Amino acid sequence: MGSGSLAAMSVFEDNYKVGMNEEEAKKMVRDAIRAGIVNDLGSGSNVDITVIKKGSVERFRPYEVICKKSERQGDYTFPVGTTIVKSSQEMVPFSALKVTDEEVMEIS
Repeated sequence: MGSGSLAAMSVFEDNYKVGMNEEEAKKMVRDAIRAGIVNDLGSGSNVDITVIKKGSVERFRPYEVICKKSERQGDYTFPVGTTIVKSSQEMVPFSALKVTDEEVMEIS
């Protein structure tokens, strides 16, 4: 289960029905994976489906391409030293921080 699983699970919960044929099941799985991809930026861009039956495994890769990658428009290489480091101080560990002011707000 990945980061798009909540969106995918909602499609399964809404669309699953007893007695589905293979094409209906593939469409439902495609829609679920697609929902996970479209609603989560961390997900990939292709729908891959594997159909497992007694005695056989059939892979559809890709079953559907949701987002095609585009060509880069420019050169994204930068010379060493492009980003200037202003300080080499160590980060303060969270445990060393102290609360100096606190406010609790109600959310309506």
